[in-house]
Amino acid sequence: MSEDRPTPEGMTLDELREEIEEIDRDIVELIARRTYVADTIARVKAERDLPTTDESQEAQVMERAGENAERFEVDANLVKAIFRLLIELNKVEQRNQR
Repeated sequence: MSEDRPTPEGMTLDELREEIEEIDRDIVELIARRTYVADTIARVKAERDLPTTDESQEAQVMERAGENAERFEVDANLVKAIFRLLIELNKVEQRNQR
């Protein structure tokens, strides 16, 4: 949220909904960026004949997700569930590219 905007407590319902719309766009943009990078990783894995699944890397991603959730005071289980879904979708895409 930019500094010249009112705090959520000082916003009208319409302003709050606009804020949610902006946040939703940001989330989609970040998912698109993450997917692009994951697709690039998939190509590198295919070129190097590496397995689609890297359990060590997945564990690191999940650990970071939990740490970031705690840092921003968000339910870690919810954040981990979202990241698990993102990881699984990326793995399906990686398998389809092979």
